[in-house]
Amino acid sequence: MSVSNIECRKAALGWLCESDASIKAAGVLALGRMVTDKNPHLIIDTKIALTPYVAIPGRPLTPRLVNPLELPKRSMRTMNGRAALIHALAHIEFNAINLALDAIWRFIDMPENYYRDWLKVAAEEAYHFSLLNAHLHTLGFEYGSFAGHNSLWEMVDRTKNDVLARMALVPRTMEARGLDASPQLHNKFVQVGDLKMGEILTIILRDEIGHVAIGNIWFNWLCKQRNLEPINTFEVLRNQYAAPKLRPPFNMEARRLAGFSDAELALMN
Repeated sequence: MSVSNIECRKAALGWLCESDASIKAAGVLALGRMVTDKNPHLIIDTKIALTPYVAIPGRPLTPRLVNPLELPKRSMRTMNGRAALIHALAHIEFNAINLALDAIWRFIDMPENYYRDWLKVAAEEAYHFSLLNAHLHTLGFEYGSFAGHNSLWEMVDRTKNDVLARMALVPRTMEARGLDASPQLHNKFVQVGDLKMGEILTIILRDEIGHVAIGNIWFNWLCKQRNLEPINTFEVLRNQYAAPKLRPPFNMEARRLAGFSDAELALMN
């Protein structure tokens, strides 16, 4: 029996359009395995121009999306509060699946390794989402049980016309904030006895360092291609697209591992 080839960018767009969160995560994990297994039937067409066939990103009817300021404070002292925080993290990971898929299908004429890198990111985000959603189920909740916000995807949409802006402001800015927040979140869950969440957050931090590193690699590659100085370019883009300001505390060790230069880290102090 012959096996059909799967074009990476078309497949990424297809899974981006999928609205069922669990089906999306499972499909992206399977697609990601084709990269890790070096499956010869996964091909990459860097030239093809694609068009979504439904509104993107595909998302389920719940969670209801609200302004971030409308979200209630989450108390670690109650089961409901802890579940709401886990749900918020699952929502971030669901959006992170979508942003990685969008980086694959949307931008043409990048090196093949760019698409492989972002498919790896998408698959790891799908794994994180699955871990968090499974843990939510053990507490009597599921993805969609609480409201969420759309800030991460809004930045994805703002940067849809420039891959340089996307690399600068999504992985290197929005996602890098997760590196800074991770140690405090880990400690909070361990202190209330949720050791499983501690294990999940350890996995997520390890992988997210790699995701931010991929953003750094391609941001710096694009700066070199366009003869731009990275630090000044980042500041110009941050102001142009009204990206969130960087606020301490910073996880300097994680940021260094993720490829931020000494000069960039010095500017954060």
